[in-house]
Amino acid sequence: MNTTINANSRKSERNVGVDVGKDTLDIYIYELEKHWQAANTLDGIKELIKQLNRYQLSRVLVEATGGYERCLVEACAEKGQPVIIVQPIQVRQFAKAQGVFAKTDKIDARLIAKFGIVMQPEPRALPSKKVRLVRDLLARKRQLNETRTQELNRQHKAEKILISSHRRMIKLIDKDIAWINEKLAKEVSAITEWQRIYEVLSSVPGIGDGVVYTLLGELPELGQLTHRQIAAFTGLAPFNRDSGYRKGRRRIKGGRAPIRTVLYMAMMCAIQHNPVMKQFYQKLVAQGKHKKVALTACMRKMITILNAMVRDDKEWQMT
Repeated sequence: MNTTINANSRKSERNVGVDVGKDTLDIYIYELEKHWQAANTLDGIKELIKQLNRYQLSRVLVEATGGYERCLVEACAEKGQPVIIVQPIQVRQFAKAQGVFAKTDKIDARLIAKFGIVMQPEPRALPSKKVRLVRDLLARKRQLNETRTQELNRQHKAEKILISSHRRMIKLIDKDIAWINEKLAKEVSAITEWQRIYEVLSSVPGIGDGVVYTLLGELPELGQLTHRQIAAFTGLAPFNRDSGYRKGRRRIKGGRAPIRTVLYMAMMCAIQHNPVMKQFYQKLVAQGKHKKVALTACMRKMITILNAMVRDDKEWQMT
């Protein structure tokens, strides 16, 4: 890809890169070669937004930093700034392609801005506060489930005197998970535009509330994509690994991991209780497919079915 920045685009565009730290924000306007720092606090972000509002900006690119970027992103979105969250791995790979190996906050901010110019990512509307709350609840539930699994594993290996400690911890985690589930049900029911989609998704045997809530919160594109696109979005589209005469095994990669995780658990249930998925799974296994490969194919088939159901506003039919 040609990384030479066109002189005309430099005059018309204003791309801002923001390197996010726990306490500070490094800001770089590429076309003006202007760099400054701001405090990563509510007051600091408020002052930063005032400064950014002086310019006609094309993009404000903010690197995802484990949640430290959230206040800035929400503030930019509320003020109508074209904010874009970029993943650190994309920026690092871009830096290597550019031959940039030095790393400082200023260099990173400049690199993020240049990434925007070269790659031209499109700004997306930020989800509503209610949707963001649902995503936060889903994320917390995943954390609690991971912790619960860790405690169960520790309990199996623990000395007898410590088993009661693990049991108390698991009981406490179960209580928090139950609270999260109640809160999720309440928040999802409060989003009117989700109610019909919830009914459609819940009509599928083997698809419970956990899967439905995750799809609603993490996959707003459901029903708006083609079957190939929805498979790619969820990381269930197999990619070729061929070179010359070598034909490598196709593998799934990327996508949205939380969706893939809940679909995996749902398919473990569906191949037992959903006649359509059960028959499809057994057919693949009978053809010699590895069980995990067959299960992945079932996940891909299920997400394409769900996508079509939401698109056509049709509930599950056995025929």
